[in-house]
Amino acid sequence: MSKKEEKEKLAIVVSFMTNTLENDKYPRSVYMFCKDNNLDEKTFYKFFGSLDGVKETIWENFYDNAMSLLEKDENFEKAKPKEKLLSFYYTFFEVMLLNRSYILFALSGEEKIMTKMGQLLSLRKIFKGFASELIEDGNVDKPSYLQHPPKIFSQAAWVQFCFLIKFWIEDSSADFEKTDLAIEKSVQTAFDVFDNTPLSALVDFGKFLLKEKFAVS
Repeated sequence: MSKKEEKEKLAIVVSFMTNTLENDKYPRSVYMFCKDNNLDEKTFYKFFGSLDGVKETIWENFYDNAMSLLEKDENFEKAKPKEKLLSFYYTFFEVMLLNRSYILFALSGEEKIMTKMGQLLSLRKIFKGFASELIEDGNVDKPSYLQHPPKIFSQAAWVQFCFLIKFWIEDSSADFEKTDLAIEKSVQTAFDVFDNTPLSALVDFGKFLLKEKFAVS
């Protein structure tokens, strides 16, 4: 894709997010979206097959933006899997903060969050690929009988990621301090499990979740 095409695609995404927030609802159809934004339908279909495709691309862009920032840090590539995952989470949620209004619209409301997760399908695939690489890196120095299947553990990482997104959406603490703590504790727990020393970390993380549950009820 040429730079011109990338700009055209991004312009459609930005228009979609702006249109959605200004009208407090998603566009009713590709036709109405294009009409409201003086966009030729042929141009829209050059990049997207449907409005759902735009929704998925928004989350892909969040991921790409986070990774672009991380790749500028020369220490990221050399970091251990745990540090890489922590850095990714902190950076991803900084990107999310810039788009919080849209994300609250997309994932909050009367419907349960899990019913709205379809728009994260592309992000799920990309993130699980990233998580699989971290798991494979972590397996390198382990004997074969202690190595963990990337397919299974990447799915566990995705569940963790979804938990953190939901936690962030509901977090009302100053500067999202509770989300930072949830990231730290959940990653610590995940890698304690990965390193086969889970008990104390699981108890600690369980206490944190219990405390937060009663704090928001």
